[in-house]
Amino acid sequence: MARAVSQAELAEITQRLKAEGKTIVFANGAFDLLHVGHVRYLQGAADEGDVLIVALNSDESVRALKGEGRPIVPLADRLKMIAAIECVDYVTTFEETNVARLLLRLTPHVHAKGSDYTVDTVPEIETVRSYGGRVAITGGPKSHNTTDIVARIRRGEASS
Repeated sequence: MARAVSQAELAEITQRLKAEGKTIVFANGAFDLLHVGHVRYLQGAADEGDVLIVALNSDESVRALKGEGRPIVPLADRLKMIAAIECVDYVTTFEETNVARLLLRLTPHVHAKGSDYTVDTVPEIETVRSYGGRVAITGGPKSHNTTDIVARIRRGEASS
């Protein structure tokens, strides 16, 4: 099971792991209503290096991005779910609506994003390039998302 750590502790851990020659991969998201698309994204991210760090949006930043009524699952529970995924090594949280500041603090070798992005549409691409990192798109086709799942539940529809 992954360790949930503060950003400060994670910065120290990341420095040590880099000194040991480990390739650090960073993934992020809300991970509200965990689904197979999330798992594929994280497994693909883990394949990009030696250590996978996952940063979760705070409840407030999820609300700012997704609107009222979100997140459905509170941060403490989302952290436990992501930490339980075998390929994840460390989890942390962030308050902002994007992870540029945390990326600059950790400078991971790889910033993994899901297939709803291209390398050129990743919001933090310039941040990653500024410290010499690279972006990897992982997880396969975008055929699952929480917003659609929530809408289906509200309409009383079964999954297809």
